[in-house]
Amino acid sequence: MVSKIETDPFILLPSSQNKARLRLFCFPYAGSGAGVYHRWPDNLSPEIEVCRIQYPGRENRLREKPFTSLSELVKAMTPVLRPYLDKPFAFYGHSMGSIAAFEVAREIRAEYGLNPSYFFASGFRAPQVRLTTQIHQLPDNEFVDQLRNIYGGISDEILQYPEIVELMLPTIRADMTMVETYLYKEDQPFDCPFSAFGGLGDIWVSKEQLAGWKDQTNSSFDLKMFDGDHFFVKSAQEAILKEVSAELEQTISRVA
Repeated sequence: MVSKIETDPFILLPSSQNKARLRLFCFPYAGSGAGVYHRWPDNLSPEIEVCRIQYPGRENRLREKPFTSLSELVKAMTPVLRPYLDKPFAFYGHSMGSIAAFEVAREIRAEYGLNPSYFFASGFRAPQVRLTTQIHQLPDNEFVDQLRNIYGGISDEILQYPEIVELMLPTIRADMTMVETYLYKEDQPFDCPFSAFGGLGDIWVSKEQLAGWKDQTNSSFDLKMFDGDHFFVKSAQEAILKEVSAELEQTISRVA
């Protein structure tokens, strides 16, 4: 039982796990941490245990060195998740989190023969669609400009505090290195349903690029667009939670 396992820094669990019939692993986007999903445990059914993923180099792991290789992150994270896979599980990732969740799911399947019951890809093109941007090696000023122009990722308010920007940049740069050096390899599609979510105002990820996620599943595929830019996971959180809840409640009735 997970309640008897010493928790790992990679996973933040809610205080109560007694009623959970399915675990939802939530992967944050580049530069962010588990705090992105802090409201999710209180806004989903008690039957869904929200396990928020925390990468090194941010929030309560700020002093740790962030990964710059997605494959290394996946290798480090996968065995940590293994004890939590004793009941049906699902993945949700936003932006970089989508591709991290996807590769972790692949590694879990390869190493343990286990498959997610549902997969949510949010704000990231299908993995087989080649990424064209390469900004992770730019000087700081150009790097910040590109983050703002492409992703809208650093607000005017934060830019007023250079010390905060200086603190954030190494982690964001490390995350963007993972994203931009990721190499997709062909493999078998999953057998679980997939949903792809996008922002109507997202200039970095198009609806057509999101639609490519359908090639990663042999099961059903659903594509939904929400109001907001690349960070619609925050601005459209209520609508997203409603959609995730509906899909996972059906999944629980099917597999749990």
